[in-house]
Formats: sequence, C-alpha cells, structure tokens
Amino acid sequence: MGSVFTGYEATEATATALVLLKDGRSVTAASAGDTVLLLTDTTPFYGESGGQVGDTGIIEGRNLTAVVQDTIRPLPDIILHRVLITRGTISRGDTLRLQVDAGRRAATAANHTSTHLLQAALREVLGDHVKQSGSLVTPERFRFDFTHYSAVSSEELERVEDMVNRQVRQNHPVLTSLLPYQQALQSGATALFGEKYGETVRMVTIDSVSSELCGGTHTARTGDIGMVKILAESSVAAGIRRIEAVTGEGAGRFMKHQEQALLDAARLVKAQP
Repeated sequence: MGSVFTGYEATEATATALVLLKDGRSVTAASAGDTVLLLTDTTPFYGESGGQVGDTGIIEGRNLTAVVQDTIRPLPDIILHRVLITRGTISRGDTLRLQVDAGRRAATAANHTSTHLLQAALREVLGDHVKQSGSLVTPERFRFDFTHYSAVSSEELERVEDMVNRQVRQNHPVLTSLLPYQQALQSGATALFGEKYGETVRMVTIDSVSSELCGGTHTARTGDIGMVKILAESSVAAGIRRIEAVTGEGAGRFMKHQEQALLDAARLVKAQP
C-alpha cells in the first residue's frame, strides 16, 4: 500500500484516505482538533526528501477542513501528510480534495533549480572536483554543501553569482525525463554520491548547463527563478564548503534591507550613500 505522487504535473488532486495514524496508532477516524498522519492513494504533496522540504496546504472533504502542516516520505512509496483537522471528521475510505500551497511550492522549486545552476557554476569557476555533498531547499532560502579544499574568495563568489544569474536571464527550459540509471550516467548526468537510485531515474536537464539525477520539484524555466543572491560561504567540515542563498522575492527583500542599512549608515555620517 503506497502513494502515487502526481505533484510534478499538478498541485491539486482527488484522493482516497487509506491510513490514519494518531499518536503512532492506526485509527479508523479522527475529528476536529486531532493531528494525524494521513496516507492517501494519490497525492500532489511532495514528501521531504533529497534536501527539499515537504509541501504544506489544505485538504477538504464532504465534512472536513484540514491543514497539511508538513509532508514526509519515510519510504520511497509512502508519502504521509501531517494533518491538523480544523473542522469535521475524516475516516478511512473518504474521498478528499488535496490542494498544495502553490506559492510556497513555486518558491521552493525556484530554490531547488538554483542549486543545479549553482553546482554548474561552481564547477566552471573552481574546477571539476566540485561535487554536491548535501543541501537544504526551503521556500525561503537554500543552502548547498560541496567538496572544495579552501575558502571561496569574494571574487570567485561574485563570478559564480554572475554566472548563475546569466543562466537565469537566458530563461532556459528545465526538462525532465525518466530513463534507466546506467543510460542516465552514460549521458553525463550527475548523480549524488552515496544516494541510492532505482533502475529507473528522473533526470533534470537545463540545456547545455546542467544534467542531474533529481526527484525534486523544479521551475518550468530558469527565468522563473527571478534572480539568485548569495548570502554567505563557510566551512562545515574538512574539505566541505557551504553556500547559502536566496532567490526571487527573497533576493529582492534582502537587497532592500541592504539598501536601507546603507541609507541608515549614510545618515549617521551625514553623507550620500
């Protein structure tokens, strides 16, 4: 018994409630005020995996309104919604309407696609030894861990950021395809070290810029990202560096805050920025 993920194509779906878990125990029904883990036969909600956080949104039924606070993926075929029931009841077998928070999903997708552009730019600027060693992708920001033997200079970071934003402005299509694992590797796709892949994999390709094995959600085109702003670069372990960045509206807010800080400093010394 598992879930079919339909979230690559849509952010809404009609589904059947299969399993309800309350306080770790299976129950046949739950009511307003209860928080449960819900398994449905199909779902557009992305379960946290591959560094990308889970979706949030709402679920409605004949006598039900519920808030999806998080979505997790404990097993490849199991997607569980952490649901707070705010009105009515939910029972096994109920037909439900699932709706992902589309704005939050779009912001997360922009950050995820940006990690692919960032890795390509880092390899171009720093060398082919750069490989992803971890990531966190949220609606608000992303962080990207990679192999490198020294701190990245401010000049190198500026080149990387400029290169990423050039690819954003060129508005490349972001294409996905399913193909056998070995065929994907032979085509030059980048696989994450230590990650377990099945016989069939999902390859995300951005023109001639990037080709990676990835199960996350992405923008339709790189232009949907808006822009990328690197916030910080640091060390997290021997030979592992971390870049933190924001995109789209988050990048715009950051730049406004920076502008305000400059204006405040200028006023203090009675000078123009």
